[in-house]
Amino acid sequence: MSLDKRSVLTGRHFMNGDEACAEGALAAGCSFFGGYPITPSTEIAEHLARRMPQIGSVFMQMEDELASMAAILGASAAGVRSMTATSGPGLSLMMENLGLAVMLELPCVVVDVQRGSPSTGLPTMPGQSDVMQARWGSHGDYEIVAYSPWSVQEMFDLTILAFNIADRYRTPVLMLCDEVVGHMIERLVIPPGDQIAYWERKKPKSSDNGRYNPFRVMGDDLVPPMMHAGEGYRVHFTGLTHDEHGYPDMSADTHHALVTRLVNKIQNNADQLIRTESYWMEDAEIVVVAYGCTARSAQRAVREARGKGIPAGLLRLISIWPFPESLFKDLGRTTETIIAAEMNLGQISREAQRATGREVQGVFHAGGEMIPPERILEAILEAAR
Repeated sequence: MSLDKRSVLTGRHFMNGDEACAEGALAAGCSFFGGYPITPSTEIAEHLARRMPQIGSVFMQMEDELASMAAILGASAAGVRSMTATSGPGLSLMMENLGLAVMLELPCVVVDVQRGSPSTGLPTMPGQSDVMQARWGSHGDYEIVAYSPWSVQEMFDLTILAFNIADRYRTPVLMLCDEVVGHMIERLVIPPGDQIAYWERKKPKSSDNGRYNPFRVMGDDLVPPMMHAGEGYRVHFTGLTHDEHGYPDMSADTHHALVTRLVNKIQNNADQLIRTESYWMEDAEIVVVAYGCTARSAQRAVREARGKGIPAGLLRLISIWPFPESLFKDLGRTTETIIAAEMNLGQISREAQRATGREVQGVFHAGGEMIPPERILEAILEAAR
């Protein structure tokens, strides 16, 4: 896609996170959105419903979340960047087709603006309890990529990254946002279009008498080149276990080889996918781990602890999945105390405990309101005693 086909509102803006996500999608070249309204992500759909027709892109309100996920997979197979947006209950309905996206290796972006849950829960209030659902919600063995923004600017920036990662690795990518970041209003700086990265999908370099094997791996990254329906090649997609031609192969050996490659495609490239930020970590003996809006509270708590002479630091997870295993193994060896702060009852804390092999203290809240800095500071002070 050429730069002039993207819609980039260059300049400084004042908007909420959902709108910034929508603008990030357009700046990334998203030309198809299929979705169903659900609080607190509806502003993404509303914004794109206005903007996409203006630039010749397609917005479709689907009848439900199952259809939304199916629609963006069809659009991706036809060669366009596609996205949907939802919240926890809708994400549950998308999980079967998320697994289909993994199996078909169709790039797409799924935005989940989390709210208090389970079930209908607290539709207008924040949560961070879809973390494990994002990782394990579909059936079978697979890996997923998921990013968690903590600001309006990151809602824009990470949406662009999500599309680029999706295309480079032929995989669905999740944006695990939360209601606070989705609805807060902050300054957003959008750079010129020629300064926004655009990573093309890998295309086959040659064909054998016009034949194309859509799942034949050509490089060490384990990502097969991708041609699209309608480009003159015969392309066959099936959710069944398939060979490199895309046709069903029901043998156990083929299944094991296929699923192993799909997993390794993400695991082997984890260093290229993982994003974190560190604050005051050089001499930290107490480390707070947080993500999304909770990391904003954690940053203030750690800053106040430092003001009291306590060697505390903050590790902010920008990517949730793949989980930064090696980083946490190092933390397990070099720090006295690890505290996980999150708006759930301890989902990432369990991953941190598994990776470090140590007990991880938690500052948890089931959702409905941000965890205030005071609660995290209290945990730091208790650990320092």
